[in-house]
Amino acid sequence: MKRIALLAVLGFFIAVPSFLVAQDYNHGEAGVFVDYLDLGRTTPNINFVGIGGRAAFNVHPNVQLEGELSYDFKRNFTSVFTNGASTTFVSTRVRPLTGLFGPKFQTKGPFRAFVTGKLGFVNFSTSDQTPVAAGFTSALGSVTSGNTNFALYPGAGVEGFWGPFGMRAEIGDVVYFDNGAQHNWKVTFGPQFRF
Repeated sequence: MKRIALLAVLGFFIAVPSFLVAQDYNHGEAGVFVDYLDLGRTTPNINFVGIGGRAAFNVHPNVQLEGELSYDFKRNFTSVFTNGASTTFVSTRVRPLTGLFGPKFQTKGPFRAFVTGKLGFVNFSTSDQTPVAAGFTSALGSVTSGNTNFALYPGAGVEGFWGPFGMRAEIGDVVYFDNGAQHNWKVTFGPQFRF
């Protein structure tokens, strides 16, 4: 009896990976990511780190329509005073919220290279509340009433999949418009799920 149960469990673990590989996961993707945003307009530059999510649906095997939303947490930065000897850490209350939507052009296969061009917004909310409590909620609420700017995003990256699961890395330039074009590097990395 133990041998039959052991063979059944072993057969299950052999059959499941082959079943996953045989599936056609080519309808869309969803994922979460960690992002790094280099806000280049400030002096000194403030490098924000945050989290985000994205979802995409295939309109062609090589084209997806994708939307993403990311929220960056407040940061500390170093400020050197004019005497050159004093240094202090200053906390910024700015928290960027970025929403983008557009096409993603990709190669086929389990390892893919892609380019993307998206349109959307960057909202700069200020808050001294924790992000878990009301910080994120107030950032969403201020999109229509806060400091929201139109944004363009050209980017490129790679992603690799093992069945439905994979990892994705992307780099691009978040260009928002506020007294001219403001260029800001953005890097994202995180897991993806194909369906």
